[in-house]
Amino acid sequence: MTIAERQKQPDPRERSERREARAWAWAVSATPIGPLLLAATDEGLVQVVFHAEEKTAAEAVARLTRRLGAEPASLPSASLPSASLPSASPAVTAPASAAALPVARCTEQLGEAIRQVESYFAGDTKAFTLPLDWSLITGFNRRVLRELAAHVPYGTVVGYQDLADRVGEPGAARAVGVAMGSNPLPVVVPCHRVVESGGGIGGFGGGLETKRTLLALEGVLPQPLF
Repeated sequence: MTIAERQKQPDPRERSERREARAWAWAVSATPIGPLLLAATDEGLVQVVFHAEEKTAAEAVARLTRRLGAEPASLPSASLPSASLPSASPAVTAPASAAALPVARCTEQLGEAIRQVESYFAGDTKAFTLPLDWSLITGFNRRVLRELAAHVPYGTVVGYQDLADRVGEPGAARAVGVAMGSNPLPVVVPCHRVVESGGGIGGFGGGLETKRTLLALEGVLPQPLF
């Protein structure tokens, strides 16, 4: 089986992806790299989207609605005040039944994600402690991203080849690059810390300037003068 096939093949150790509708909520947080859309289910943070101006945010919400099988728990405006949650329905603020509990839980997960992301950009959080919902990615890509999240800490970088070696696939450096491009949780799962072994910064789905800014925030690159 080729690496490309493995990227699409679910890892047998992974639990089966659930097909039923999922409770979820989203918000857009203003950050130094532009607006970030954060979405969470009752299991944890499920997606982060760069450059989430109104059109991009609307497209991301539509995609997530299809993937998760349900409308979001509430529909906030395109941006929210710092560290705030979407406006909650009565079911969110005071669940009337056990069925409503996942809705309340996903808004709690979202609120904590907003707080930790804002703390990261303020320079206070060096390691995210968020529950993550990995259901939007499977197989080799998920395995690589889990390795990255667990073992490449703040202020360090890793090469594509080194990351391939770490997951036992020494011939998969290019496939690691594909996995980084498919990362549904950038910033929190730090694909910006993956660079070329020859010293180049490598590619980045959020744009190279965003990657430079994140690496400068973590002290890997010098801060820009202006």
